[in-house]
Amino acid sequence: MALDYLRNEEAANSLVREVRARGDEAMALAGDVADPRQARQLVRDVVTAWGRLDILINNAGIWKEDRAGRGDLEVWDETIAINLRGVHIVTDAAIPHLEKTGGSIVFVSSTAGQRGEAEHSAYASTKGALISYTKSLAAELGPRGIRVNCIAPGWVETDLTREALSDPERRRRIEESIPLGHVAQPEEIAGPVLFLVSDLARHVQGEVLNVNGGSVLIG
Repeated sequence: MALDYLRNEEAANSLVREVRARGDEAMALAGDVADPRQARQLVRDVVTAWGRLDILINNAGIWKEDRAGRGDLEVWDETIAINLRGVHIVTDAAIPHLEKTGGSIVFVSSTAGQRGEAEHSAYASTKGALISYTKSLAAELGPRGIRVNCIAPGWVETDLTREALSDPERRRRIEESIPLGHVAQPEEIAGPVLFLVSDLARHVQGEVLNVNGGSVLIG
């Protein structure tokens, strides 16, 4: 397993140690997916280290407020650069290697990409675009032996949401909006991802798997 990080080296190394303690291979790679050179180098480093690439999980993303009517192009440009353009660059670089192994790609979208999100339209737009990107690549890459799918999480306990969830009253309202009654933990997202890249899902292609506790019911 290889994981990319931008700033939090200690968290990345902690996960690497955890994986290695179970007897599996792991490494952490620093790189900004918004930079084409760095993004492509991430793929080259993995292939150099292990000689192949079997699975790509596109999880890079930022979530920043942008209120309509303020002309905040900076947030839009940064969000598109990371959430969409960066994801495309890494994916495009990975495809030749995944074609050799019959590999699998999973994009991490969001409920925001399915229903929109007030005051976060840049984020929602990029996550919606990932759903379209998933379906486009699923049709194109299926004949080339690559499976392409997507998950759409709702609220998840991560660094991205920590500030929003730290307000007890806001957290209570969020949890009340989720039929299963709680904010997801990271492992509750990892399980569905593992399913999509496993042989159990070998006939699943172009799927958007909802992992949101029932908060958004889209078939």
